Amino acid sequence: MLADLTTAVHGDLSLTLSEAGAGRPVLILHGGGGPATVSGLAGRLSRNAHTITPVHPGWDGTHRPDWLTGIDDLALAYLRLLHERRLRDVLVVGSSLGGWTAAEMAVRDTAGVITGLVLIDPVGVHIATEPITDFFALDARGVAEHSWHDPDRYYLDPADIPADQLAIRQSNMATMRTLAGDPSMHDPELLCRLGRVQVPALLLWGESDRIVTPAYGAAYSAAFGNGRLEVIPEAGHLPQIEQPEATFALIEAHLRRTSTGSVTTG
Repeated sequence: MLADLTTAVHGDLSLTLSEAGAGRPVLILHGGGGPATVSGLAGRLSRNAHTITPVHPGWDGTHRPDWLTGIDDLALAYLRLLHERRLRDVLVVGSSLGGWTAAEMAVRDTAGVITGLVLIDPVGVHIATEPITDFFALDARGVAEHSWHDPDRYYLDPADIPADQLAIRQSNMATMRTLAGDPSMHDPELLCRLGRVQVPALLLWGESDRIVTPAYGAAYSAAFGNGRLEVIPEAGHLPQIEQPEATFALIEAHLRRTSTGSVTTG
């Protein structure tokens, strides 16, 4: 059963959520492309888990308070959501910007609510030898070329996008600039802090990703106390869309492998 709701986590911050399924709680965090980029993943995982899929404040017309200006603010908001729901044994799955948010959550999770991570082509750390592509400097064709294994299949000419949808996309990008920085897309302190995260962290990487390369992913996964990298062939920055079955199988195995079997409420 799917439920869409809005829940308050702060005086002036409410989160728009989709929830489905039952079992271990799985928080699914989308990237800059918005909640549609993880909707298929949420649907698949809800067969065997309780999925919670928020819309980041400021995306798709949702309200972003003036004080919410960084990924650290977003991470703390989602940790507060987990605590207020009294959830335990939570697997956090994040794509791109959502993966960065998940890593920031894990660094700050002093209560041990999070017991597993899946980061899908995340940004968020600085690797000197593998710089993050300046996403904001790319035109639509450049975004497709850097993001997809098969860019011709997924490229969408902005001239063909209805005006209302184009306005939403532009608003989403403005929010991403505010939260992620332009063009940094990383927290300079995060890489050195990841060693304190001992929960199993699975990093999934599209072999053809040119926003952040698999070599960037290897350095990212090595920084965790218990990290592992899996590279997915014939996929770019969003392997859950280009190679869904391979991606889902790896996540489902990690979901089973990392569960502590704790009782959750909320």
